[in-house]
Amino acid sequence: MSTTTDPTRLTALPIVQAPMAGAAGPALAAAVTRAGGLGFLAAGYRSADALAAEIDELRALIGDAPFGVNAFMPHPAPTRAQDELTRRYATSLARAAAHYGGLVGTPVPGSERDEWDAKLALLLAHPVPVVSFTFGLPDPDAITALRAAGTLTVATVTTPEEARVAADAGVHALCVQGAEAGGHQGGFANPDAPAPYGLLTLLTLIAAETELPLIAAGGLMTGRQIEAVRLAGASAAQLGTAFLRCPEGIAPAAHKAALADPAFDRSVLTRAFSGRWARGLRNGFVARHEAEAPGVYPYVHYLVSPIRKAAAARGQADGLALWAGQGWRLAREEPAAEVISRLVDEMAAARKASA
Repeated sequence: MSTTTDPTRLTALPIVQAPMAGAAGPALAAAVTRAGGLGFLAAGYRSADALAAEIDELRALIGDAPFGVNAFMPHPAPTRAQDELTRRYATSLARAAAHYGGLVGTPVPGSERDEWDAKLALLLAHPVPVVSFTFGLPDPDAITALRAAGTLTVATVTTPEEARVAADAGVHALCVQGAEAGGHQGGFANPDAPAPYGLLTLLTLIAAETELPLIAAGGLMTGRQIEAVRLAGASAAQLGTAFLRCPEGIAPAAHKAALADPAFDRSVLTRAFSGRWARGLRNGFVARHEAEAPGVYPYVHYLVSPIRKAAAARGQADGLALWAGQGWRLAREEPAAEVISRLVDEMAAARKASA
């Protein structure tokens, strides 16, 4: 493990690859890491055994180079009222399942913990350089144990209040996520109505309160944007959508194609696919189900997951969760190394222009 306590100083470049559960994996993380950035694996929705296998695969590709693992924090078990809302949504989804050739899934009691305890045990027994948290924080003992194991910890925050709590908990850095970000809003709460901060405003507010390293996330697609968030107080930038169309990524082909399809003309925040707010391209599934989707995460995810898989198998983007940040139109179909090379050139040009 490195002796630094700043995750953004582990790599040559201030570029972090967003974990992107279901769209990234060892090949993409390895490509980003080999190009000088910090690659990440997503632990969300994976078993502890599957995560262990992916960590081994990544290490075989990159040797001792640094990388990160992102974990979803446990959620409370659903209440009786939430169970009833979930059952109603399952009934409503039956037509969508038939349309896409799939089935409505069955949430498993206990899935709200996402095998956190087993994953934590894995990460303590076989430490990795960086672990980031999404949807909240683990208990203080877990953060202390990870620190003692030599792992640097990063908390995803979406408000200044969350940033204060995370800083007090003893994490090494904050991933500051703005409203522009694709995929799930990674904050601690799941409000009935989202009102997220824009990235630059949020970054400025948090930078004024803490000296912790900040990783800016939210719609970043170009080197000029990376330089902009660094001027605003970030030590590094996290990009996800910029890597979605890379051949090393594992997003469904229909998802990758949708990013360049003019038929998809706006991104929205929706709970229709998982029960938590997440940004993606508006498609037919969102239009039909957004108003009735309950905020019961992750049970809604497990209801919809088989439908999404069936739509992906048929190449029907209308039934996919087309997670994408607001800058999705700038995503290119090119290897991750070429994405990073272009970002580096744009960063250099931005610095030269401002000199």
